[in-house]
Amino acid sequence: MNKQVTVVNPDRHMALGASTIAFTVCFAVWTIFSIIGLGVKDQLGLSETEFGLLIGTPILTGSLSRVVLGIWADQFGGRRVFAGVMIFAAIATFLTSFAHTYVQLLIAALGVGIAGGAFSVGVTYVSKFYPQSKQGTALGIFGAGNVGAAVTKFLAPFVMVAAGWQTVAQLWAAGLIVTSVLFLLVTKEDPEQLARVQQRRQTRSMKTELAVLKNVQVWRFALYYFFVFGAFVALALWLPRYLIGVYALDVKTAGMLAAFYSVPASLFRIYGGTLSDRYGARAVMYVTFAVSVLITFMLSYPPTTYIVEGVRGPITFHTEMGLVPFLVALFVLGFFMSLGKAAVFKHIPVYYPNHVGAVGGLVGMVGGLGGFILPLAFGALLDLTGVWTSCFVLLFVLVGVALTWMHFAIRQMEHAAERKGALAAVPEFPEMQGLGEPGVQPPPRVAGPIADWRPEEPAFWRSKGRSIARRNLWISTYNLLLAFAVWMVWSVVVARLPAIGFDFTTDQLFWLAALPGLSGATLRIFYAFLVPVFGGRLWTTLSTASLLIPAFGIGYAVQNPDTPYLLFLVLALLCGFGGGNFASSMANISYFFPKAQKGNALALNAGLGNLGVSVMQFLVPVVVTMSLFGALGGHAQTLGDGTRLWLQNAGFVWVPLIMIGTVAAWFGMNDIVAARASFAEQSTIFGRIHTWIMCWLYTGTFGTFIGMSAGFPLLAKIVFPEVNALKYAFIGPLVGALSRAGTGWISDRLGGARVTFWVFVSQIAATMGMIGFLSTHSFAGFFAMVIALFFVSGVGNASTFQMVPAIMRKALDDGAAGEPESQRKVQAERESAAVIGFTSAIAAYGAFYIPKAYGSSIAMTGSADAALWGFMAFYVSCAAVTWLVYSGPRGLLRPAPRWQAKLVPAE
Repeated sequence: MNKQVTVVNPDRHMALGASTIAFTVCFAVWTIFSIIGLGVKDQLGLSETEFGLLIGTPILTGSLSRVVLGIWADQFGGRRVFAGVMIFAAIATFLTSFAHTYVQLLIAALGVGIAGGAFSVGVTYVSKFYPQSKQGTALGIFGAGNVGAAVTKFLAPFVMVAAGWQTVAQLWAAGLIVTSVLFLLVTKEDPEQLARVQQRRQTRSMKTELAVLKNVQVWRFALYYFFVFGAFVALALWLPRYLIGVYALDVKTAGMLAAFYSVPASLFRIYGGTLSDRYGARAVMYVTFAVSVLITFMLSYPPTTYIVEGVRGPITFHTEMGLVPFLVALFVLGFFMSLGKAAVFKHIPVYYPNHVGAVGGLVGMVGGLGGFILPLAFGALLDLTGVWTSCFVLLFVLVGVALTWMHFAIRQMEHAAERKGALAAVPEFPEMQGLGEPGVQPPPRVAGPIADWRPEEPAFWRSKGRSIARRNLWISTYNLLLAFAVWMVWSVVVARLPAIGFDFTTDQLFWLAALPGLSGATLRIFYAFLVPVFGGRLWTTLSTASLLIPAFGIGYAVQNPDTPYLLFLVLALLCGFGGGNFASSMANISYFFPKAQKGNALALNAGLGNLGVSVMQFLVPVVVTMSLFGALGGHAQTLGDGTRLWLQNAGFVWVPLIMIGTVAAWFGMNDIVAARASFAEQSTIFGRIHTWIMCWLYTGTFGTFIGMSAGFPLLAKIVFPEVNALKYAFIGPLVGALSRAGTGWISDRLGGARVTFWVFVSQIAATMGMIGFLSTHSFAGFFAMVIALFFVSGVGNASTFQMVPAIMRKALDDGAAGEPESQRKVQAERESAAVIGFTSAIAAYGAFYIPKAYGSSIAMTGSADAALWGFMAFYVSCAAVTWLVYSGPRGLLRPAPRWQAKLVPAE
């Protein structure tokens, strides 16, 4: 059997670059009727169905020819076949300009469509130059030639308006001829074709090439490509007509905006190939389909007028998706479609290295047929229903079927493997188990349990551990960012409630701002111990998915001023799901990294996760000013000055992001089997005095960060009503999060205990400054002190956590000296994770007591000074405890003498 050449070929970059450019030009020609068809439609008076047939005919030819052209590329070499396709398509495109009737145009369109067959030729040709580990990226770059559709959308309307549609066809044909000549001049035959010629081997027959297509799994992947590519082509062809019909745009504007969809749906295919190489195509496909289901559902909702029979008569309101939200949704859809296109084609050269042309041709053919069938269906549905959004209803059904089929096929294979006790052997594509060509080893799974985990061994860490740990870290960080955003969303929403008609007192508003902190802190106590019980992968998935409950709840509750206060209290408590996630996230990530990198990993996870507060406080004030979700998002609330707000977007905006995070956690994270432990095995931390001391100290750092994040927006609005403090609210959490993520090295160098002591001294000074500037009613000075407090609290968040592993190691060495060192090490790791989670739980009560203290202080004394004096006294106690127990001359973590600095590193 012929083996694919995987030796690095010096001509591969030239082959990839030239093929990508050639495919871009071919794709521009292939979709030319999406623009010139508009001129023909007006000239011949075509119906919507006839127009759909015309723009779809080239797609039909290009699709049906892909199987044969792909096989020819395998048999005779991709270089010569590629050039031949371009020359033939150029002749047909030039002759199109001489067509005068609808039938003549249909015949010409059949010839133009040959340009689309270049895809399977290019896939075959390019894949021969690259090893399997790089083929996802290489084919992703080649597939980015889809951007040719955007080239046509940008340029063709201007040429057509200036010189007529016939000139467009002639110029595009000339460009194709020039490209074919240059392609032949700069490229060489692929390594396999050269080897076949040198060895005088016969090419395989057409029957042999087609035999591989008997596998039903190949057809399943063809269905996936029918959506990710076929629907892309269909929308690229249909969007100019849609934008003209729905939004009354002219042809030039419609063409340029349609390119707004085509560009991301093409260029990001490169990124999709990289993700498929790194994380597995299966995970990319799940995320693609999940997001596509959501977006197509949103786009499916037509403009609607509601009439509600109210108490005082009918209430009428109208909802529809405006042009800007439509383009944003379309951009998101195009982005994930581009990832999916690369993911589908990632597996073909891996499983079928000797039949890339046949398999790639079939998958490409079915995908291309989607570009032919779907525009026809779009036109027919529009003629039948008279509803423009019916095209997106069809896409919603299509992607729903693809997602369901893929999921159940995978689950069936996993259940079968589980019954045999071989679940770990299930490949990245379970539905491909046992298929492919002989000798092809399916790629390993990305997610799942890991029994062998030795991060302290340098060889293991470099070869395997580091990539796994980093993948889990970044997924965890993303989900933690969302958790913080949902947890603290009330800090912005509450300040807006009175303006949209909610008659709540100041004390009630502070209670709503404080309750998420109370519930989040309480949940952290339990979350801290659940990762060893359930596994980090499962618990991260479930805890992230739980954020959908408050996100949806907030979105619906704020739309009705009659919503009872009790329901708002319940929703505020449910936002605590986000607060609880921190404890489990930190405990989980601590298991993945070696001791030398644990502090930095925890600082990144926590610091960038804390950034969710700043992201929320920056994003929410923006999204509430626009109809982001159209009809699905509900109607606007009108303020007294006539300004319109969509406050429900404060909840709804997180829904798609949470869904992405949930899917990424399940399909991208791992469980460390050695980290499994019962609650009883972790409960030893409650008998250690240092656990409770660290709870006190971490409350002084993280409690300050999260409490000020929750309380500052409302406090500033009440104390400084003349200032729009909401637009500055995100700066403090941003500074605190970045200082936590970026100052871990200070604690590594100077010692966490020493840094923590000076953090508390700085917090005392900042609090005194806040009191002083409040007395002079200076917002600028007060805000500067708040930023300083955020900064040093971020430094302290990193330094306190840096102390925990060293404290636990010393505690175990002193208290269990008779135990084997390996056993003490495992127990120290387990207790460190539990202490980190538990201290974060106690400290999170700052999100409750700081806003509540402000509210109570203002209610009893008329100012916030009493609360600030109380905070300052607390910081004094924290500084004293840190000095006496850890950093002072008799402290447990006292710094080593200078002469020992190079011999005894700081903890």
